[in-house]
Amino acid sequence: MNLNITNKVFMVAGGSSGLGLGIARQLAAEGAKVSIASRTPDKIAQAASTISSETSSEVRGYVFDARNQESIRHWVLSTLDDFGHIDGVVINAGGPPPGAFDELDDKAWQNAFELTLMGAVRLIRETLPALKVNGGSILTLTSSTIKEPVDYLTLSTVMRSGVASLAKSLADQLAEDNIRINNLIPGSIQTDRMDALNQYIAGRSGTSRDQARAIIEADIPMGRYGKAEEFAKAATFLLSDAASYITGSSLAVDGGRMKSL
Repeated sequence: MNLNITNKVFMVAGGSSGLGLGIARQLAAEGAKVSIASRTPDKIAQAASTISSETSSEVRGYVFDARNQESIRHWVLSTLDDFGHIDGVVINAGGPPPGAFDELDDKAWQNAFELTLMGAVRLIRETLPALKVNGGSILTLTSSTIKEPVDYLTLSTVMRSGVASLAKSLADQLAEDNIRINNLIPGSIQTDRMDALNQYIAGRSGTSRDQARAIIEADIPMGRYGKAEEFAKAATFLLSDAASYITGSSLAVDGGRMKSL
């Protein structure tokens, strides 16, 4: 299958590690040019250099804060200055901290709102003028909690559900500009974020991190955690012209774990 993304330009938020890094690497491997950004200068510079060396594609790293409008605007304008156009955007921010409802104060709620929901709103707002020039695609990374809430992931459940609703609302509004927007739902994918959640679960349940992981894997029909590259292949497909008739959809990459329809 020809994904037809050679020399297209994609922006990937949170591209220095985890799922964002995996997506950036896969896009570059398919011949795309990639603009990646995160809050850590050293990590994002290293990620850009590594991916570029591995794939021979043009990859540039930028520093940005998903909670800050001006920082987002600077990344978008820098990408346009360096690459000339934008064909797709990956909305990806580090997940809000775990915690049950009675463990969360107003500051925790406000931080999650700014990072996860408003970060998505602002990045979409800033990239839309560029995407409207030739059409393009937007992909939001959400969570299985938008389908099946988890009691200790209250912030993620609420804020990421808002992001999914935003994407569904925008799918209709942006179609006339030939812009598609979809949600990609990760299940238990092996990343630093998942390791941290396993550690949190272990602390709550009085088990070890390995035991917590084993319990989760036993509930996955495919019997294992997913790999970042498996998730990234699904992301690359949805961003590409091969998915030209898919918009307003949510695709789960979870090894069959979610039971909801």
